[in-house]
Parts: sequence; C-alpha cells; structure tokens
Amino acid sequence: MSGSGQGQRRMGRGGRPMFILSEDSQRTQGEDAQSSNISAGKAVSESVRTTLGPRGMDKMLVTDDGDVTITNDGATILNTMDIEHPAAQMIVEVAETQEEEVGDGTTTAAVLAGELLAKAEDLLEQDVHPTTIVEGYAQARGIAMDVVDDLTLEGDVDDDLLQQVAESSMTGKGTGDVTTERLAEVVVDAIRRAEREDGVDRDAVRVHTQVGASSSATELVEGLVEDAEPAHKNMPRSVEDATVLATDGTFGVRETEVDAEYTVEDVDQLTAAMDAEDRQLRELADAIDEAGVDVVFSHSSIDDRTAAYLAENGILAFEDVDDETTTTIAQTTGGQRTSKPDEIEDDELGHADSVRVEKYDDDDRVFVEGGAEAQTVTVFVRGGTEHVIDELERALEDALDVVTAAVDTGGVVPGAGATEINLASRIRDEAAGIEGRKQLAVEAFADAVEVLPRTLAENTGMDPIDALVDLRAANDDEEGRAGVISTGETGEIADPVEKGVLDPAAVKREAVESATESATMIVRIDDVIAAE
Repeated sequence: MSGSGQGQRRMGRGGRPMFILSEDSQRTQGEDAQSSNISAGKAVSESVRTTLGPRGMDKMLVTDDGDVTITNDGATILNTMDIEHPAAQMIVEVAETQEEEVGDGTTTAAVLAGELLAKAEDLLEQDVHPTTIVEGYAQARGIAMDVVDDLTLEGDVDDDLLQQVAESSMTGKGTGDVTTERLAEVVVDAIRRAEREDGVDRDAVRVHTQVGASSSATELVEGLVEDAEPAHKNMPRSVEDATVLATDGTFGVRETEVDAEYTVEDVDQLTAAMDAEDRQLRELADAIDEAGVDVVFSHSSIDDRTAAYLAENGILAFEDVDDETTTTIAQTTGGQRTSKPDEIEDDELGHADSVRVEKYDDDDRVFVEGGAEAQTVTVFVRGGTEHVIDELERALEDALDVVTAAVDTGGVVPGAGATEINLASRIRDEAAGIEGRKQLAVEAFADAVEVLPRTLAENTGMDPIDALVDLRAANDDEEGRAGVISTGETGEIADPVEKGVLDPAAVKREAVESATESATMIVRIDDVIAAE
C-alpha cells in the first residue's frame, strides 16, 4: 500500500478523521517499501561489482564542478556517487565502515551486501518472513566467523607474509610504472617502523604526494615531509645535525597590554622608534641563535625583519606551519612546543639528523629526517600526473591499512575467493541441521557468499559457472585449497597461498559483519515515511 501527498489519517472519536502526518509526507508500505529498498541496495552494489579483483575495471567519476576521478577503489566510488535513496546510502555506509575499520575490502562488503539483499528478495517472494531471514542470516554469519578462524594460517606473520598481503591489496590498482612488489616492500618497512609494544601506531605512518617524476621514485622517508618554504631567501636550505625549535610564539614586535597612543613630532623620533623595534627583533633572533637553534618551525608568522636577522645567523626558519605539524615536529625531534622563543629551555629543543628543503617545480618541500624520537615515517609518493598519484595514494593507503590489520590481529587467510568458497561450503553443511524456514535463509547466505569468487572469475575472463564448479571441487578435497588466480589475459584455479595471494582475516570478518548488518537492516524495513 502506498500513500502520496494526501497525509495519513486515522479515525478519532465520533468518527472524525485525525491526521497524524503532514499533507506533504510520502509514505510507502509493505511489499512496495521492501521492493524499493532492496532494489536500491542492489543497484549500488552492482555499480562496483565490475571493479572487484585484480582484473577489475575502473570507473570515471565526474563531479558537478567537472573534477574527474578514475579509480576502482570501492570506497572512493561510493563516496563520490551522488546517492539520494536512503536504503542505497546504507550500502555506502557499509563501505565507509569497512574502510574505517580495516582499510580494505570495501568492494567485497558492498557486493556481498547487494547479493544478500537479492537472495532475501527471493525468500520474501516465497513468503519467508523478514524476521526468519534476519535470524537465518545472523546464524550463518556466526558460522562464517568460525570458518575464518579455522582458515587462518598457522605460524607467525613475518615480513614475507606481510609483503604478500600488501601486494594482494594493490594488485589491479593503478600504481604507475612501479611494481606492487617494490611498493609492498616500502609498505611493510613503514609499518614495521610504526610497530609498538601495544600494536601498530598507524598515525605514525604518513603519506605525502608530489606530482613529477615517475612512480618508481616513491620512497620511504624516516621522518616527515611537509609543504613549507624558508621564511627568507637567504636562509640555508639544508642543515645537518640540526637543533630544532617548534613554537607558536611571536616573532614580531611585542604588543603592550596597555592601549596607548604616541605622537611623533619629527623624523628623529620616528627613527628612534623604528630602531627600538629593530633592536627588539634582533635580540629575539640573537637569543634563538645563542640557544643553539639551527631550525625553527613556527606556527605563527615571522616578521620579515626577524626572518632577515635569523638568516644572518644562519638559521633556517619556516612560518605559518599548521598546528598539528608543529606539534608533530616537536614530538618527532624529541623537543617540546614552546610559546616563548626568546626564553628557550634546553628540554624544549629537539634534534634531527638533517633538515633539508627540496624544490619541486615551483613548490618547496621540507624533509625532517632522523629525529631524536623519530617514530614518524612518511611514504613520499611520486607520479607523473594528478590522476596517477591519486590512485597510487589510494592503493598505498589501503596496503598500509591491511598490513596494519594483519600485524595487529596476527592472522591471514587465503585470498582469491578461496576463503569465500570454504565459507559457503561450511555454511551449507551446517544448514542441513537447522529446522524450519530458517534453513532456507542460511542456505541463501551461502549462495550469496559465492558471488565473490564468481565475480572474480568473471572479471578475470573465466567462465564464472565453470570456475565455481572447479573451485567447489578443489576445496572439497581434504587437502585442497583453491582460488581464482589472474594469469595473463585470463585466470586459473590454483592455491592462493602458493601464489602469494593473502588477505588479513580481519578484512574478511569485517566484510561479512558489515554486509550482513546492512542487508538485514534493509530487509526489516516495511514502512518508509519521507517528508517533502
């Protein structure tokens, strides 16, 4: 039953109509609401399905302003699309949750959510109650989580395994002229440097992009890379064994606390006032020099005269450094951020092996390397064009996140669809022991999970039905373990572990969890009330 533009009413006492919704409300109920929501969710899922896997296709996204993004990253695609339907937006939220929690698997989660909705639609047409579907899906999800645990490879997650995880996450994504193997080495090195006793400090790994040169020039910097230029042209552009001051203090003439006006009656008085200011600024520059400072990072602006005096003293200074970077500089170099650059305490000073300024086209970049407390590293990303560098940055961010997930959770599983095939098989086996119509929902969940290896095969150029049959047969073997491996212009059924195709177990768990949650939420909705 649908209502449109006439308000919703109920009969009150005496038979008088009582309006409970405004005249402008739009209301959709029952099967119409369920069908609309499921169709919207499926449509969003289908929009990213062809991007799944190493041979997935790219999407060109054009904004109202004409900005163009070319990518096969599921999260980027869904976030950029102008989606208005509330149920469709819930699938977008699946991708966002996946991205926030584990950094990869967004397309997997979105495709699975869409297929769960498709299977639920079939069940609804067979008069299976939504609550029964929800309960069946929840039970199947629990089985899936146990299977992921069972499939987790035994032994320590060493650097070789982490490199395979990183490569698997970047395969099929735009990386320019640099190999995924080389990028994986950079990623693992970065994460290992950010590893602490309580896990990986993901915030200690930054990604900084710079257009120009080839992607193969991408490197790991043991420290920070920031957009900044010297405050004066005569300042040095490179300082070794640098004593560093990070401050938000004033580098201009001090303001008095009392408002006062002065009358200048002749040139001598004006000259004297200007000389007094100059002395004050020079004294500030000299005080910084006498404290042994080589490099200044200032959150506030630096007066031109102060900058000139600092340059005379051979000090390299940067002004208008953003708040977060100023604090990070202090932490990285082992110093403390201060508000009094003219009264510097020894423990406020930091140290770096080197601070250097490099010019890229018309832009300056400052490199702060080898800080005394250097726990921050930067992946300095290069690329020939903005499109290349944007896609490379997305690929690296995903790789950094999945390697972090693998280190923190300590588990990886076979990739290339092998895990999903095993999930589906085990869920079907368990479904046989479930009574009532809930069994149908559990079996439907198993069928939905198989959309992932089927799509991988299809995108790789294989016949999806034949590939699915072969995968089932190979994985039903006691010692079998098989997935869809991309080779040349097509693919093959092979052991993903032997081929080095691995995924963090956490990515699989989160994809199943978030996809199930969103699908069941949509299935339970039978009434949509929208204000206009």
